[in-house]
Amino acid sequence: MNNQELKALADKLAENIEKVIVGKTEIIQHLFICLICSGHVLLEDVPGTGKTMLAKTLSRSLDLEFNRIQFTPDLLPSDITGIHFYNQKKGDFVFRKGPVFTNILLADEINRATPRTQSSLLECMEERQVSIDGNTYYLDPPFMVIATQNPVETLGTFPLPEAQLDRFLMKLYMGYPETREGIDILKRFQYENPLVSISPVAGKKDLEGVNDIFRNTYVSEDIYSYIIQIVEATRKHHDVLLGVSPRGSQALLKTSQAHAAINGRDYVTPDDVKKMAIPVLAHRVIARHSGTDSGKPASHSIIEQILQRVPVPSEDRLKEEQAGV
Repeated sequence: MNNQELKALADKLAENIEKVIVGKTEIIQHLFICLICSGHVLLEDVPGTGKTMLAKTLSRSLDLEFNRIQFTPDLLPSDITGIHFYNQKKGDFVFRKGPVFTNILLADEINRATPRTQSSLLECMEERQVSIDGNTYYLDPPFMVIATQNPVETLGTFPLPEAQLDRFLMKLYMGYPETREGIDILKRFQYENPLVSISPVAGKKDLEGVNDIFRNTYVSEDIYSYIIQIVEATRKHHDVLLGVSPRGSQALLKTSQAHAAINGRDYVTPDDVKKMAIPVLAHRVIARHSGTDSGKPASHSIIEQILQRVPVPSEDRLKEEQAGV
């Protein structure tokens, strides 16, 4: 699959999802970028902003299998991954697959489960496999976890540790709709749920060649340097306790390539990097203070400051360098 074909697929997907989800074009684009980068998403926002609906609409638009798990304090790891049980007819133990064996897994309110249960997802997310009783079971691609958490109700929750946050390629916020969008939502859902009438615009076969984007999308030396300068600046910032790891810099590179590809370009620009910086890097930064006067998370303001300070490579030079390859 070349980048123009990927752009056509991304546009078609966004148009289909927007028949249900109102005013979230950028969030939809970011979700698709995570899918083609084989990454996972953490959606944080108050209840009722459409997090579950967005995940369902994405899976249905791509004709992918979808499972949802409601995380609660009494949820066990085996409730996610599956369990061996004794089958009397066969006279042997049989493995019953858990809901993690799917394409898109919605981990609803993930921070309500205990750390032991949360950690059962780590192997699935990183290795795309489940290990139980000495046996390894592989997850069929594509596989993406969309986890949600409510930032308001903290009683009875277990905050995700930094090591687990780092497993998520992006952390996104739905946000409240604008006035016009709110009116559109009321009209759209007044008589029926539009999700029922959604038809797939693509299937698994259409996603088979998406990893070609990392071979088809050129990255100049200046862009490599630009990404590393941004990452290193997070480690030196006076308001940061812990900066972005090498995994974070790799994530920023991959998502920047994907962002360029779904916009039909075969080379990465500084704008691609800037667009991906906050959703990819902000949750990997541990700030000294949790919030700011503007109401934004402190980590968002830190990344914005860094983007303003780090010198931006010349786009004309990038084009000349790419043309000479």
